[in-house]
Amino acid sequence: MGLTKSSMGNVLLNDDIKYYKNENGFTVALAGNPNVGKSTIFNSLTGLHQHTGNWPGKTVSNATGHCNYKDKDFLLVDIPGTYSILSDSQEEEIARDYICFGNPDATIVVVDATCLERNLNLVFQIMEITDNIIVCVNLLDEAKKKHIKINLKLLSDLLGVPVVGTIARKKKSLNNLLDTIYKVCNKDIIPSPKKIHYLPIIENKIELLNSKLKEFFDLSPVLYRWISLKLLDNEQSIIKSIENNLNINISNNVSINDLRIEIEKDLSNIGITKSNFKDTITSSIMQKAEKICNKVCTFENANYSSRDRKIDKILTSKTFGIPIMILFLGIIFWITIVGANYPSQMLFSFFGFIQEQLISFANYINCPVWLSDMLILGVFRTLTWIISVMLPPMAIFFPLFTFLEDLGYLPRIAFNMDGFFKKCCCSGKQMITMCMGFGCNAAGVTGCRIISFPRERLMAILTNSFVPCNGRFPFLITIATIFIASSIQGFAGSIVSTIAVMFVILLGIFMTLVISKILSKTILKGLPSSFVLELPPYRKPQFGKILVRSIFDRTLFVLGRAICVAAPAGLVIWIFANVGINGESLLNIIANFLNPFANLMGLDGYILTAFIFGIPANEIVLPIILMCYLGNGSLVNLDDTFAIGNILIQNGWTILTAINVMIFTCLHFPCTTTLLTIKKETGKWKWTILSFVIPTICGIILCMFTTLVYNIFVTI
Repeated sequence: MGLTKSSMGNVLLNDDIKYYKNENGFTVALAGNPNVGKSTIFNSLTGLHQHTGNWPGKTVSNATGHCNYKDKDFLLVDIPGTYSILSDSQEEEIARDYICFGNPDATIVVVDATCLERNLNLVFQIMEITDNIIVCVNLLDEAKKKHIKINLKLLSDLLGVPVVGTIARKKKSLNNLLDTIYKVCNKDIIPSPKKIHYLPIIENKIELLNSKLKEFFDLSPVLYRWISLKLLDNEQSIIKSIENNLNINISNNVSINDLRIEIEKDLSNIGITKSNFKDTITSSIMQKAEKICNKVCTFENANYSSRDRKIDKILTSKTFGIPIMILFLGIIFWITIVGANYPSQMLFSFFGFIQEQLISFANYINCPVWLSDMLILGVFRTLTWIISVMLPPMAIFFPLFTFLEDLGYLPRIAFNMDGFFKKCCCSGKQMITMCMGFGCNAAGVTGCRIISFPRERLMAILTNSFVPCNGRFPFLITIATIFIASSIQGFAGSIVSTIAVMFVILLGIFMTLVISKILSKTILKGLPSSFVLELPPYRKPQFGKILVRSIFDRTLFVLGRAICVAAPAGLVIWIFANVGINGESLLNIIANFLNPFANLMGLDGYILTAFIFGIPANEIVLPIILMCYLGNGSLVNLDDTFAIGNILIQNGWTILTAINVMIFTCLHFPCTTTLLTIKKETGKWKWTILSFVIPTICGIILCMFTTLVYNIFVTI
């Protein structure tokens, strides 16, 4: 029988995992370090399309999908990639809890053939909590290129579990894996893991606790040893998780606690304390992993990674690392700026034609004017503006950004910026979430789950909107083109526009660091934590998958989310522009009320009003401004930058206005989608409100400062 796939799948949050089980077949967990091809295997087996990439932290919740093999249904659960399950970061907690308490029928641990020794660390840790393990040695093609040979049969004998070699990108290589999964789930193969033997004194204490636990609790045999290890480690958060998931009470058991305290004293007498117990355990694991790798791995070329190291000496150097990063980002934004103009104009023309037809149809059926205007000039025009302005830049930006991701450059960006973030008492992983924020701030906020410690995760969430998302780029580009590069034509003009936008982006990054430092000294006090960031090997990008993933999984997903909030926003904007008091629209009344305050920022009331009404989607800020200036009752579609510039200049815009608008575009409240995502991720409105207030106050203060300096300079 062959393999069939299901296109249906869902995402499980951590609270759901202990209740989720495949009632009609088998459940299989997919674990592994980041960047070992785990999600690629998941995609190949299920037909789903997880975001896979050449950098760590892609899967931050459990994704599930089905496949059928030999008339059996298998539910595959892709749990977050993690280097260890000994601590309590969010991804480690999700991975550990599912393997331990989700009771999968088999757990596949995917390892990288090019760095087996490091990956075996996780294999041995998972062996402590389940026996039903299959080790999948992936990336054999890359190992072959580097002249690394692995004796899979000997590795299986030494580990005591089935070992299967795969090349995840080649689906045919997964047949053996499927067959092994089938046999393990059906008990045709019964793994017998050869677990780590720690120091004799630790093994003795584990056995004492095992016996005591068996007196009070009826658990799965494999769990006694693991729980004993956790008691010796005295990691309270993990013990609490054990109690909650297994519905047992260890903390209040006097007999167990007395024994644990006695054992803790005995271990302390020989120099094994709570502070170094985990290191002692890890040391035993790594020594075992090293011995096994020495037996099963053959390196024909000891300098197999010399090319990557030579490239990294340049890309991650203190001298060239950051300038090259800025250059790459500049090239991406320049290509986006130049390339988005023509498709945007085509979309404007196309939707303009459709709008005319809709108006003709409304007249033909005698639709009331107010209703047709509301639906066509309000809702439809707002939607089409967002599509015309947002789609082309995203369709260019996301593939280019995904290219860098697939190539393996994004972790190098985080590495280069790590020192700056450490000085601001936050995590270097925050740079990865900022990179995600360039595409969509909501995606960047979700990506903050890869940051282990809650304080640093909150800091990254609160400052993610300082990075301008793809929805703000068109406005920044337009203003830069009109007011900064207006006297420069052709190629040089596009370069100047790009440099101006890059300055705004660098301002956002600088403010992220400043605010992170302030937060670390006030409401989120603490010291920066250490973390492991893998620099993966450089890989040849898969251009076909890049296009599919960036267009369908990112561009259309983000666009669809923007459209959902844009439709009601178009309706509200039309009502405020066409309903008024004493002949003056509500929009004008609000703008006039805000005008004195806006003037202090070097803006006017209409600009500030546009930002407020643009909270559903940043793309509609400029059309609202044009609508107000022209006195129209609906958004104005202008695809001619020169015409837009004339309208803005006629309404009092100067170079100061343009600079302040660009500053406030970068530093103001997040869009509705991002705010709702922040509420979901933090679970509290307090942090959602702070994420709204912090960038807005920064933008207001900076605009006022710029205006003050400009006025002083002009006076002098």
